[in-house]
Amino acid sequence: MDVNAAVAAAAAIAGVLTGVIAMLAFRVSEREQKRPTRTSLHTDPVLPPGVDTVLSVLRSSAVVLDEADAVVKASSAAYALGLVRGGKLAVEPMSKMARDTRRDGEIRQVELDLPRRGTGRGEALAVSARVAPLGSRLVLLLVEDLTEARRIEAVRRDFVANVSHELKTPVGALSLLSEAVMGASDDPEAVERFAGRMQIEATRLTNLVQELIDLSRVQNDDPLEDAEPVRVDELVAEAVDRCRHQAGTKQITMASNMGAPEGHEQGGGRRAGGTAELHVWGNRGQLAAALGNLVENAVNYSPARTRVGIAARRVSAPGGDHIEIAVTDQGIGISERDKERIFERFYRVDPARSRQTGGTGLGLAIVKHVAASHGGEVTVWSSEGQGSTFTLRLPEAGASRDRAAQHPDLDAEDGQPHTDPSPYEPLPAPEVLP
Repeated sequence: MDVNAAVAAAAAIAGVLTGVIAMLAFRVSEREQKRPTRTSLHTDPVLPPGVDTVLSVLRSSAVVLDEADAVVKASSAAYALGLVRGGKLAVEPMSKMARDTRRDGEIRQVELDLPRRGTGRGEALAVSARVAPLGSRLVLLLVEDLTEARRIEAVRRDFVANVSHELKTPVGALSLLSEAVMGASDDPEAVERFAGRMQIEATRLTNLVQELIDLSRVQNDDPLEDAEPVRVDELVAEAVDRCRHQAGTKQITMASNMGAPEGHEQGGGRRAGGTAELHVWGNRGQLAAALGNLVENAVNYSPARTRVGIAARRVSAPGGDHIEIAVTDQGIGISERDKERIFERFYRVDPARSRQTGGTGLGLAIVKHVAASHGGEVTVWSSEGQGSTFTLRLPEAGASRDRAAQHPDLDAEDGQPHTDPSPYEPLPAPEVLP
């Protein structure tokens, strides 16, 4: 009886031990299954919590790389810049930075010039790249496009250099002339001659400073804050009056088609197209300055005893009618190479002639900014030796056409069908102003 009890007790103990061992083996197996392997670490990386959200709101291009330099996450901007191709980082210097950062954990930053994709012109894309570790396995690359910032800085630098040069020229001339006046104090004729030159240089300096102020104003101010309907014929008359003395000195004929009312014939039967009733919408002072600059340039660059014409017309456009004001001269003309640059600040087609005429090289830049800020544009046609035509194109003031909109098939005054000149035909022959 005692032997049987002992055997039963031993069997029970053995069963309990077997169950405990089986349970421990199951737990160990389950833990091993949950433990990530080296393969899973490599093929299925996971971003730390919140990183995905942060990357989505960054303005910089963002790329996250794993241990094998494969792209785990990349923003749309990174693809647009061409940084990521085929799931890999396409810029070797950045890949090297990522490997170095993964090795020692240090943050690195560098500026690079990358070839711009798809242009075929070899233009460089300036970027700033910053690499930092992201957790223990990932690397974060942030890339910012600096191309536009560099371009603006270059423009600012060139502008400062040009202003310094342009200011130095008349100031230096005034200094030398004042010394000459002091040295010729006993020669009245020399004093008078030098004093006349000083007045010319002082006027040039004054004009330069004023045009710098005007350029700054048109770049910074919103012209439409004080906008109003402006009569085109008044703008033309003001521009002509501004240049009348210069034109008279060179015996240049100033002509305009602004005098005839709509529907009246002039210039051999051609119709004026209602030029006396044209209005544009904008800042009167800026518009007058822009048109005045075009007329003044036409007079300055025209030979003596030639003609400067100013013509205006209404042209149809999908977004609403526009007013074109064309200023035509019979001057030296502009080459194809110079046409692309004449609206740049301080650029001169003929620097020697600009010194003679007192030009600053800012007039056309002001015209360009005024036209753009008023929703228009300025264009140029020119042929060397034949002259140039600058056309200022501006939106028409809607209030001036309310009456015409009620009767679109009739002119305002004579009840005849409205026939604006074709944009491919010459403008109506200008009428010589008194």
